[in-house]
Amino acid sequence: MSAAGGTKAIVAALAANLAIAASKFVAFVFSGSSSMLAEAVHSVADSGNQGLLLLGGKKAQRVATPEHPFGYGRERYIYAFLVSIVLFSVGGMFAIYEGYEKIKHPHAIEHWYWPVGVLVFAIVAEGFSFRTAIKESNHLRGKQSWKEFIRRAKAPELPVVLLEDFGALIGLALALLGVGLALATGNGVWDGVGTVCIGVLLVLIALVLAAETKSLLLGESAGLEEVEKIRAAMVDGDTVTRVIHMRTLHLGPEELLVAAKIAVRHEITAAEVATAINAAEDRIRAAVPIARAIYLEPDIYSEAEAAAGPDPLATPGGPTPTTH
Repeated sequence: MSAAGGTKAIVAALAANLAIAASKFVAFVFSGSSSMLAEAVHSVADSGNQGLLLLGGKKAQRVATPEHPFGYGRERYIYAFLVSIVLFSVGGMFAIYEGYEKIKHPHAIEHWYWPVGVLVFAIVAEGFSFRTAIKESNHLRGKQSWKEFIRRAKAPELPVVLLEDFGALIGLALALLGVGLALATGNGVWDGVGTVCIGVLLVLIALVLAAETKSLLLGESAGLEEVEKIRAAMVDGDTVTRVIHMRTLHLGPEELLVAAKIAVRHEITAAEVATAINAAEDRIRAAVPIARAIYLEPDIYSEAEAAAGPDPLATPGGPTPTTH
């Protein structure tokens, strides 16, 4: 569901940005507004970013190979990280440079109705794209705040589109303000100031995206709610008595690796242990369907060794991971 929702939001953003980019370039040609040029380049960069996200989603669907036995799900993280680089360089740094040049060499805006009309059209189009991203995100966000959703989401597409659209709307407002002040005062410096503000905003958004996607690239564990579901599913209270310790890792937004050491009754046979492990795996997949790769190691739990000290990497909320 998250992949479909992310694709819908990306396509909506791509359509909006292509239309907006064309209109902004036309407005720049007729008005000479540097804010318009910066915004046009920003829209082109955003269109390229959406193309990267779609490409990453496509590549992530490839089947696993002997060289990549866990598949290609994390390609989506790589392309999302590339988006942050493009947004920083092509979007943010170009806008700052263009604004600086306009402040040094200001000139009056001609045919003011072109940039103003295009900015109003762009705000409407970006608002539609932003609304689509919000609607699709709400299916996954649950009770999380927007800040928590962006920080904790394992699928990168929706947070990227949300931040891009939010930044685009703020940037359009800044461009409209810069153009308005330049027209009101007759001083083209204000157009350059608006452009610099747009660039700084894009750089900040790019840094936030880079930080979040870097964390996903390094490898994040399952969320606390999923961890508790997995832990509860492992234990049947009969053959499997407890989880000694557990590790989880996202192989992709919809693929989770689970590795755990579980305590089994010492008197059961090897065949019963194998049956218990298979049953535990079935329960885990039923509770958390994205748990694709599951590795369970049976062991005997020792209360004496449990008192010796905790495992520093133990899953939060779990029992002390010691074995006999």
